[in-house]
Amino acid sequence: MTSESVQPVSGPSRRTVVAAVGAAGLAVALTACGSDDEASGSSTEQGAAAGGGASTEAGGGGAALAKTADIPEGGGKVFGDEKVVVSQPAAGDFKCFSTICTHQNCPMTDLKEDTLSCACHGSQFSVLDGSVKKGPATQPLAAKQISVSGDSITLA
Repeated sequence: MTSESVQPVSGPSRRTVVAAVGAAGLAVALTACGSDDEASGSSTEQGAAAGGGASTEAGGGGAALAKTADIPEGGGKVFGDEKVVVSQPAAGDFKCFSTICTHQNCPMTDLKEDTLSCACHGSQFSVLDGSVKKGPATQPLAAKQISVSGDSITLA
């Protein structure tokens, strides 16, 4: 019989385990911030003025989003499923912006007066022109193309 020395098999080091747990936690946090999940599938109508960056010419290719009568003059309406806010800053002038926060891509549905707010990190945007009112976001909201034909508003 031979006597071989039995060496204990070592597991991962404490440093490796801590790094793996940290990486997993970071992945979960980033997934939550960049999620495409909708915070609310319903539309929210607000009495806020909104505006900026959309076409009001006929001929859009998408499904009808709303009737012009659905968008109050000097106000707007959030369409959660489409991730846009449509507004009418002046009579017959319709604008559309993305409701995806430019900081970490969180969907936004909280529209109060002229401010669209992000629940994830507190960024606030003017719905008048899409500009940042309060960070951490530094980029304005993306303008979206809409078309108005008769009394129908269509997301292009």
